Amino acid sequence: MAHKIDHFDSRILEQLQRDAGQSQRALAEKVGLSQNACWRRLKALEASGVIRNRTVVIDRERLGGGFVVFSLIKTRHHSADWLRQFRHHVSAIPEVIDFFRIGGEYDYLLKIVARDMAGYDDVYKRLIENIELETVTSYFAMEAIEEQRPVPLS
Repeated sequence: MAHKIDHFDSRILEQLQRDAGQSQRALAEKVGLSQNACWRRLKALEASGVIRNRTVVIDRERLGGGFVVFSLIKTRHHSADWLRQFRHHVSAIPEVIDFFRIGGEYDYLLKIVARDMAGYDDVYKRLIENIELETVTSYFAMEAIEEQRPVPLS
């Protein structure tokens, strides 16, 4: 169910998507509210689940993780038990930073971050270990044109 937000909530969310680490005072000034009013709205957005967490965006390349791979996976298995096992298996691989069940020709899409091709090969070997997959097709990103963009609110 969609949560209704007003103009001030929308401005709070837009500002936090730009910089979740800014002070309460700075946030309140940017959205045009008192600190107390801003804090109450922020807490309400957190309590409702609209804000799940606040994170830091890291420059992968500066830390040696500039090799981005999108892997499409097709499987013959669609039981609840297999799905539970697969989710647990993939979620245990820290290099998989995004994981989606999708519709269409493939069943799953993974975004993987590694040091280089050898690092991806290590992830691939862990991915296929002890779990039956029909197809794993991977595409290697050459350039991130837009990444981690804010969620549009209007």
